[in-house]
Amino acid sequence: MSTEKFELGLAPGALLLCRAEPDAVAAVAPLLGERMPLLRAGEGWSVIVPEGGPWRDGGEPVDRVVTGWAAALAVGAPWPVLALWWDADRAGYTLASGFRRPVGYVWLANGTPAGEDEAMRTFAARLGLDPVLDVQSLDRLTRPEPDADRASGPAGAGARARLRGLLAVLARAGITLPAGLDPGEGAERLGATARALPDVRRTETAGRHPAAGPRPTADWTRPTAAGGRLAGWMPWTGGPGTRALALAQVVVGLPLTVWGLRRRSGGWTVAGALLVGHGALGVAHGLPGRT
Repeated sequence: MSTEKFELGLAPGALLLCRAEPDAVAAVAPLLGERMPLLRAGEGWSVIVPEGGPWRDGGEPVDRVVTGWAAALAVGAPWPVLALWWDADRAGYTLASGFRRPVGYVWLANGTPAGEDEAMRTFAARLGLDPVLDVQSLDRLTRPEPDADRASGPAGAGARARLRGLLAVLARAGITLPAGLDPGEGAERLGATARALPDVRRTETAGRHPAAGPRPTADWTRPTAAGGRLAGWMPWTGGPGTRALALAQVVVGLPLTVWGLRRRSGGWTVAGALLVGHGALGVAHGLPGRT
C-alpha cells in the first residue's frame, strides 16, 4: 500500500486486547508466531501491539490478519480477544471468544458506519456490557453524525473518533490503554511507543517460554485472576480435558486452514495452521507413555 494512499486515510495498524492478565496472555501468545510488545491495559486486561509485519511485507489486509490472530488466541484460551484495526480506507473491531463465530463492525475512514447494528448488540452481550447504558452508547456509534463523518476533515479523523468512542464505552469494562497507544497510529510507531513504556514485555514464538514471568507448570491449571483455567491450551499439563481441547483445536484448525488457502488469506491460513500444529502437539503429548 503506497504512501500516497496513507495520506487519504490511516496508516495500517492494530491492537489486540485480551481479557486476561499479562502473565496469562504471555503464555498463549506464542500461538501467533511473532514476538510483540505486551502490556497491561487496565483492570483485568492486556494489550498486544502487532508491529505490522504480515500486512507490511506480505500485502495481507490488516483486518484479515488480526481477525485470524484473535480467533486463534480465543480458541486457545479461556478469555475473549478484541482486535482493533485500521487502514487507509476503514477501521473497525473484531471480537473473538471461544469457538463462537467472531463478531465485528466497520467504519469508513471518514467515520461513516458500514456495519450491522445487530453486531454491536452481540458484541455488548459477549463482553457483559450494560444492556441499557452501554448498548445505547454503542448504538450511537452506528449512526451517521455530520461532525464525525465530514469528508473534509483530517484524513481518518472520523474513523479515529469512532474507535475512541468505542474505547470510551469499554473503559467502563476496565480497559485503559497505556499512554501513547492511540488508535489510528501506524503499526511501526505503535510498536516503538510500546517498547519504550515501563513494564513492557515481549511475547515469545512457539517453542520458547516467555522471557518474563514463571514458566507454565501444572499449577497453572488452578483458576487465574482472569477467571479461567489455562490447562486447556497447554499440552504439557496433560489430562483428558487438555487432550479434548487439543483435538478441538485440530478440528477447528483444519477447515480454517483450507478456507484460508482457498481465499488466499494469509491471516486465516496462519491462524488455522497454528491451531492444527498446537492441537497436534497437545494430542501427541497426551498419548499414553508421554510425560
